[in-house]
Parts: sequence; C-alpha cells; structure tokens
Amino acid sequence: MTARDVTVVMLAYGDEPVLHAAVRSVLDSEDVDVSVVLVDNGCTSDAVRTLPADPRLRVVTPAENLGFAGGVNLGAAGVRTTYLGLVNSDAEVHPDALATLVEVAARPDVGIASGSIRLADRPDTMNSAGNPVHVVGLSWAGAHGEPATAHATEQDVASASGAGLVLRRELWERLGGFEDTYFAYHEDVDLSWRTWQLGLRVVFVPDAVVLHHYEFSRNARKMFLLERNRRIFLSTLYGRRLRAATALPAWAIDLAMGLVARAQGWAPQHREARRWIRDNQAWIAERRARVEAAAVVDDRHMARLLTATLDQQVFPLPRGAGVLQAVMRAYWTVARRFV
Repeated sequence: MTARDVTVVMLAYGDEPVLHAAVRSVLDSEDVDVSVVLVDNGCTSDAVRTLPADPRLRVVTPAENLGFAGGVNLGAAGVRTTYLGLVNSDAEVHPDALATLVEVAARPDVGIASGSIRLADRPDTMNSAGNPVHVVGLSWAGAHGEPATAHATEQDVASASGAGLVLRRELWERLGGFEDTYFAYHEDVDLSWRTWQLGLRVVFVPDAVVLHHYEFSRNARKMFLLERNRRIFLSTLYGRRLRAATALPAWAIDLAMGLVARAQGWAPQHREARRWIRDNQAWIAERRARVEAAAVVDDRHMARLLTATLDQQVFPLPRGAGVLQAVMRAYWTVARRFV
C-alpha cells in the first residue's frame, strides 16, 4: 500500500444503466492506487454480472438489501487501504477527482473531502456543493442548479455529499461508519456531523469533479425514511443545549410536515415515522449517550454549522413564506446565543 491508496465502495440497486461507466471512471482514476468494492444490493439487470473482469474490482452480494448505510458498511468492512471513498453507481468521476480528494483528506485538520458534484447532462451546473443542514434537521443538495463557476473556491460545509467523497479509513473506523438504522437518506449528514464533533473539518473540493446522473424522486417509502431519519438526527446528534434551542422550530416543522404529508398523500408514512421515534426511545437514548461521549466539540461550536434558511428551489414554499423564513432567521440569531 502507498499513501495514495484508496478503496471506493459503490452500491448497485435496480436497473443501474450507468454502472459500467461509473466503475470504469473510478478504475481509470489517475495518481492513486485504486480498487473498488461493489455491493450488489439488488441489481435487477445484468449490469453487475456483465462488468469486465478486473483484479481491482470485488463484488459483494449480501443476502438482502441492506440499504445505502448498511451496504456501504458491508463494503467497507475489511478494507485496509489508507483512504476510503464513496461514489454513487450513477456517477462518473473525472480522472483526477479521487487524487484531488485524497490530497485534501490527507490534511490533519480535515475529516471528509467532498467532491464538486455536477449534473451529468449539464457539467457546468452544480448538483451539490456540499449539503447545508437546517436547524430542524432538514438537509439538501447545496447550490443545486447553480453555475459551477460560482462554486470554484474550497470551503467548509456542514455535510458532505455521499455521491462522491473521500476520508481516511482510520477515521471511518473511529466513527463506526454509517449508522445502519438510517437504511437510506441522511446517513451522510450524520457521518459529517459526527466528524465535526471530533474537531475535524468537512471540506467542499471544487476541483474534484463528479458527474451525477441525478434524478429526484418521491415515493411513500422515501418520505417515511426522510422524515424518520431527520428525527433520528435531531434526537441523537444534537446535544442538550442545541435540542433546547431548536425545540420551538422543531415543533413548528413537525406541524408543517403533517400538513404537507396530508396534502401530498403520505400522511400514513408521516405517522409511521412519529411512531418509530416514540417506540425506540431506549435506542435513541443509548445512541445519544454514545455520540455525546465521543464528541470533543460542544453544541455552541456545532450550532455555527446550521442554517435557518430553507432553499426554496428544493423546498417550494407557499406564498408569504418569506415572512416565516425571516422570523426563523431572527429566532435563530437570538436562540443560538444561548447554546
């Protein structure tokens, strides 16, 4: 092994029309010693079976769909390279992207290096320049739809995008990888937040370009996971002071989510998410204790990562919502002083 060796974990699920190009782009990476662990989490086409043989490619097939979180954890188990990378199966990395991410992840004050995730059909347009985290636990693809030229500067971000990132393997192991319970959605936010809690930075790297064949989808199962996982994040990763400071907006968003769920037809899933949290209080308390015991950074410092403004491109808000956004910003300006 060398100081520039990286194993990329990738998951296959469903049709996977871009899988061959995604794997090839990773294996063709320059200036790194790269290998790929591909987790077949339920590929329904012949995309995995027809991948060209390559000694740097290993396929792992679990007995059942483990979700993104569990699938990545399985793929990362036993990895011994210096660095671990994540690349989506519908994404293609530029030849120098992984080497650029490795270079940033090698800095002693950096925990996660997050790529410049671009829209594959519009490579000059951002899919994600790092993901913001709202005070109520919502997160989204930051700068989605904006020109890449507007995001040409390296900067700290609240959360990395799981579509393309690199971190040191020893940090992954120290963090315990993803939280399996999430299954899918929000696990990258959780990992990033815990990285910050260790006093390490999460950095957006504009020169590490990843082209993402991005398609936004919404279904009842996804909405359940998004809402449940948002609540897990708030309940287990916010410390006591931060939970107190965000209690009022969290209560307000709970009401708003109930209205949205009814309007969009996923009210049963919204209720299921609330029940899950209610029925798993023992697990939540146990995980919160583990997270707090590992953290070396306090809530006051962590509060700086949060935003009080929702991106209206991602979350279309009703008329007059600008006033509510202004109220939220004013509230948070005051509340965070007491964290």
